Amino acid sequence: MSRKDELLLRIREGGKLSTSEQLRLTALLSIPAIFAQVSTILMFYIDDAMVGSLGARASASIGIVATSIWLFWSIISCAATGFSVQVAHLVGANDLAGSRAVFRQSIVASLALAVITGIVGALISFPLPRWLGGDASICGDASLYFLVFALGAPFAMLDMLASSMLRCAGNIKVPSWANVVMCILDVTFNFFLIFPSRTLDLSFNSSIFQYFNISTFQLLIPGAGLGVVGASLGTCAAEAVVAIFLMWYAETHCPELCLRGQRVSFRPQRQTLRKAGNIAGPIFFQRVLMNVAQITITIIVAPLGAIAIAANALGITAESLCYMPGYGIGEAATTLVGQSFGAGRRRLTERFAWMTTLLGIAVMTLMGAVMYMAAPLMMASLTPDEAVRQLGTECLRIEAWAEPGFAASIVAMSVFVGAGDTRRPAMMNLFSMWAVRVTLAALLASRYGLQGVWFGMAVELTFRGIIFLIRLKFGRWLRNIKLKTDHHKDAS
Repeated sequence: MSRKDELLLRIREGGKLSTSEQLRLTALLSIPAIFAQVSTILMFYIDDAMVGSLGARASASIGIVATSIWLFWSIISCAATGFSVQVAHLVGANDLAGSRAVFRQSIVASLALAVITGIVGALISFPLPRWLGGDASICGDASLYFLVFALGAPFAMLDMLASSMLRCAGNIKVPSWANVVMCILDVTFNFFLIFPSRTLDLSFNSSIFQYFNISTFQLLIPGAGLGVVGASLGTCAAEAVVAIFLMWYAETHCPELCLRGQRVSFRPQRQTLRKAGNIAGPIFFQRVLMNVAQITITIIVAPLGAIAIAANALGITAESLCYMPGYGIGEAATTLVGQSFGAGRRRLTERFAWMTTLLGIAVMTLMGAVMYMAAPLMMASLTPDEAVRQLGTECLRIEAWAEPGFAASIVAMSVFVGAGDTRRPAMMNLFSMWAVRVTLAALLASRYGLQGVWFGMAVELTFRGIIFLIRLKFGRWLRNIKLKTDHHKDAS
């Protein structure tokens, strides 16, 4: 048994954990999750670069449907969260039979939802780019790109479900490394699917090659030449491979989820579905309206001109490298809080909540400082346009000051999810986004340009972090915990 598994077992059995052991467990769960989040961002970076090499039309074909794909993925990821948080509580309560039962039921319910989502996506795939105002020159590729992702929804669901289940069961390392492998597979598949077959000329100046009269060598690189469609096929193929592996691993090698040799029903029960809906419903509602808010801000930025639009989009891409560690620590927070909550250990739940939140703030404060200093280099890696680079650099340096508050909101939200408390935090996110960020962006854009929009964003993220810390300290997010340990054991 690994050190991590030993410490997690102590949570379930009411054993004592010293402060150093709590910190060690937090680190053991956070580090792999951070690497997984960073690899995901790198995958999108590389995808954008590959497609971007085909020209502006290819990039526009993906860009026009990107927000719609994220919306469909929100449905899938929220469903996975609704079931996996239940597993975290049951594992914490040492009810492994119950965690396996929820896992079985989640497979059927989630696949059914994914199939329905995929069918809806397939039906709207061809008119969707026109609905979004896409030019006729990009609608064909955009429709096919979206169609492939819609048809791949079942694999996306299995990938997210298995990953989320394993993390909440305490195994973050396997899904994290699987995410890295998916990034490598995605780049490999895209390399052969996007581009046509081509010949690479290699020159040899070494005397050894000249002795054998070899000065040049032609290497044939095969390729399907599918362009934009190849990018979606490559990503879905990588996701399918990883999804199959993770489901196999969860069903055969994870003790908390193992289904091997069991003859039991996979039929979803009403109570399990209701709990999943109570957890996932507010999160999905929040993500949809947050997405709408992002679109609204894009509309506010649009009149500022092409340079502002480009700087805003590329700045958001650059900033994502800084806040991904926060989401990685947030995944660890959901696991630790979820299992401590399920074990009925109120004091330990609170300690993990604050430990992970403060760790997230520390890491993202450091990342904010790095972003402030490296902003010119980050923007230079994304665009050769000097005006865009300069404006994007100014915006990133404004945003760097908000990273601590952003970290607090990210990790605290994950804490509340681990405790099954999602309704009020979701409303807090929406209030902050619409009442503060959108309002400030609308007021400041005309006078201060894109810098005003990003200043409003920084103010809003700081405000959001403060109200989440207040709820973490004084809120009733632990009101539903079922205490199961005596004072001596829970003193850890």
